[in-house]
Amino acid sequence: MNICTNIRNTALAFVACFIALSAGLVYWEIVVAQQVTANPHNRRFCVAGRAPVRGRIFDRNGVVLAYSVATTQGCGYKRVYTDPSLAGLLGYYVSPDYPATGIEAQFDADLSGQRGITELDKTIDQTLHRAPVGNDFYLTIDERIQKLVDRHFDDPIIYDNDNTFRTNRGAVIVSDPQTGEILAMVSRPSYDPNKLVSTLLAGNLSYYQQLVHDPEQPLLERPLETFIPGSVYKTVTLMAALEAQKTTLDQPFTRQQALGPYTVGGEAFGPAGNNIADYTIRYPVSTEYGYVHSDNIIYAQIGAAAGSATWMAMNRDFFVGSHIPFELPVTTSTVLKQGQQLSKMALAEDSFGQGFDVISPLQMTLVDNTVAADGQLMRPSLISKIVAPNGHTIQSFTPRQLSVPVSRQTATEVRQAMQGVTLCGSGSIVPDVINSPWGIIGKTGTGQVSDSGTPPANSWMITQAPYSVQQPERLPALTIVAMKQNGGDGGPEVGPMIAHMYQDIFSHGYVKVRQPSVPSPRQYCCEEALLQIGCLA
Repeated sequence: MNICTNIRNTALAFVACFIALSAGLVYWEIVVAQQVTANPHNRRFCVAGRAPVRGRIFDRNGVVLAYSVATTQGCGYKRVYTDPSLAGLLGYYVSPDYPATGIEAQFDADLSGQRGITELDKTIDQTLHRAPVGNDFYLTIDERIQKLVDRHFDDPIIYDNDNTFRTNRGAVIVSDPQTGEILAMVSRPSYDPNKLVSTLLAGNLSYYQQLVHDPEQPLLERPLETFIPGSVYKTVTLMAALEAQKTTLDQPFTRQQALGPYTVGGEAFGPAGNNIADYTIRYPVSTEYGYVHSDNIIYAQIGAAAGSATWMAMNRDFFVGSHIPFELPVTTSTVLKQGQQLSKMALAEDSFGQGFDVISPLQMTLVDNTVAADGQLMRPSLISKIVAPNGHTIQSFTPRQLSVPVSRQTATEVRQAMQGVTLCGSGSIVPDVINSPWGIIGKTGTGQVSDSGTPPANSWMITQAPYSVQQPERLPALTIVAMKQNGGDGGPEVGPMIAHMYQDIFSHGYVKVRQPSVPSPRQYCCEEALLQIGCLA
């Protein structure tokens, strides 16, 4: 026998076996890899894309808000959340078998390690049964501020009366108006995302079903949902009229014009709803007086005088009726009845925050921030940067101006009117607001949801601080927009907790500011003719 022939045959046999083995590996590891790993009878069910090591989520200072740990429950890794008050914003991630929500859903490709990975990297990971590692996210949220805002949401109502009602449903947004960064976002009621993840991983749907059927709707992210705003929306009307030179802060309104009845579009407004008859003795009163004391009749006329084209243009400048540029989906605010144009009567009602107005707290943050930033509207933002597993920054997000809806003069005049609200008007009845050393300015709102008063109105307040009309060039460092659903009168319901939030944020140095030189309330209000009781001789 020829030894060379034997060696050649043996070599060919080895080559044939190698080719067959390689073909088998390619087939099972690549061609049908997804079907194999998806098979529940496969002991390697928890591999590759089904069990990614998701990227971590941090606050602006590097405090971890969400991370993954290995688990024997379910598939591979379990998500852990450190602050339940961020449940709606962060959302939750369970596994590929369940839909994610919030930031976990919006940035799933980055967090799961799928975005930016090459096909070669993906093939190598699949071949080695190696789970992909996601990118880390740093938010603009300040966890210190987030926690104190969540705690103060439960502060007692200091100024209680028959028109305020205890409620655990609401929203608070704390923002830097000069950059648009969101520093805190609280939605109430919330839920336990860790319990939700653990129970769903175990195949137990009871907690999820409990949340879905809870009439308090804890899964609803209220800062991004819409509600009837009430008088906080007079701020938009005031800006539209001032910018179009259809009014001035000192425009006079006679007794008849201030109290009504004022007829427009065949319907009379007033004297009910004028809000000033009980303590206004002398007339005429001004546009600023009507804003400070929230006179609906005056603002119906101001809106009508501005005209639907001007008023709607101002709304569009704030993205009312369209998509707000933001990292999370936001329910679209609207001031129109579906399929209809804005009639004269509807314009009058919408102008003081009723009618067809349904507005999100984030929408009001855009309005509030524009006033605080001297007319500039900055893009609201949640994401600061995205960092790869190797520590390299993939993307950084810098503040971006969206537009300039109003002039510096208009913004300054609106801040002046907001100062009057908290020193002389509907905000001044809250001791913690009027006595705050941080110069809180704002506008209250009571959004009526029914003619009968049942259920009660939505309680609103948009605010800025620190600020003093005596130093208008020093712009506010923070805005806080708060809403309590069916809480009743806006000022007494949400004013105390807002004042406590500013106090803690500034006194602890979480946002470093100087105390403003706040004018004496009584002297200022009397000199500016924004108060009559106790001022008139």
